[in-house]
Amino acid sequence: MNLDSILQSVTHTNGAYAEEAQNRLDSLTKPQGSMGRLEEFARQLVAITGNRMPVLDKKVVFTFAGDHGVADEGVSAFPKEVTPQMVLNFIHGGAGINVLARHAGAEVVIVDIGVDYDFGDTPASLSFSRGGAGAFVSRKVVSGTKNMRRGPAMTRQEAERCIEVGIELAGEYARKGYHIFGTGDMGIANTTPSSAITSVVTGRPVEEITGRGTGIDDTAWKNKVQVIRDSIAANRPDPSDPLDVLSKIGGAEIGGIAGLIVGAAANKVPVVIDGFISGAGALIAYLLEPKTRDYMFAAHMSQEIGHKSVLQKLGLRPILDLDMRLGEGTGAALSMLVIEAGLKIYREMATFAEAEVAERQQ
Repeated sequence: MNLDSILQSVTHTNGAYAEEAQNRLDSLTKPQGSMGRLEEFARQLVAITGNRMPVLDKKVVFTFAGDHGVADEGVSAFPKEVTPQMVLNFIHGGAGINVLARHAGAEVVIVDIGVDYDFGDTPASLSFSRGGAGAFVSRKVVSGTKNMRRGPAMTRQEAERCIEVGIELAGEYARKGYHIFGTGDMGIANTTPSSAITSVVTGRPVEEITGRGTGIDDTAWKNKVQVIRDSIAANRPDPSDPLDVLSKIGGAEIGGIAGLIVGAAANKVPVVIDGFISGAGALIAYLLEPKTRDYMFAAHMSQEIGHKSVLQKLGLRPILDLDMRLGEGTGAALSMLVIEAGLKIYREMATFAEAEVAERQQ
């Protein structure tokens, strides 16, 4: 697979289909525009898919997992051992993403793209393929990134391979007939590279976009800010080169998410971006190819302070604002329900003509 050729295959969504969708929405038995953003979601789905009557009967959330060498700098309230432990929890179906995916009727795919742990054959014997419990996929590129305070987190080749993993998964699941993707993440300390990426890409000061992640105190937060500053200064990532940014101050799961978004756009599949870490992946995808933005839905406004700057850079408006900051894809799963509600209005509501209801007087 050639990354450049995949990027070149991404096109803008179809404006003619969007116009047709709007005409249908305007003919439904309601005042025009009265369903608000639900109409926007339906119109975007039609434009993305090029299908006048799209369906969302097969949904999947990809939870990319990876470890981070920068965890050694004391930037998280939890030890890195939590990453593989949570992966096993996903596989058992006991995590927040499993619960909300079951609620949304979505499957969960856990992708080991960079966990510093050998799962062996254990996950395969525990995996499920339905109902929101986790199906495990091993696509390991690195066994954790290196400590970005001391040098690049990954090589450029490793960063590119992480993106390719996401693109490959998008293609596989598009061919299997899945109609909407969600992004999710798991990785102790991953708000640190996400903050670094956000600062470099948006130009915002580190302290303005760095949050408390898993719940660190003031002293740990100040240390985290300094670690990010040091990492940026040590690596000098080029904001005009997304692979340079990802390799120097990113993470494997962030690269996988970026690739999934690129692959979704290439396959004309809508993709729901979860929170802050997924937002960092979306920034990388957007820098690689700005047209990927047409295929994104912003699931929610994370409580992580830097997420607002991410969405502003992408020009996306969040669907939900529930003070969430768990990650995993939880916001994406919830937002799928709202997006699907918009589509049901579009597909199932009667038109004025069908219902024999008089239209508004001119």
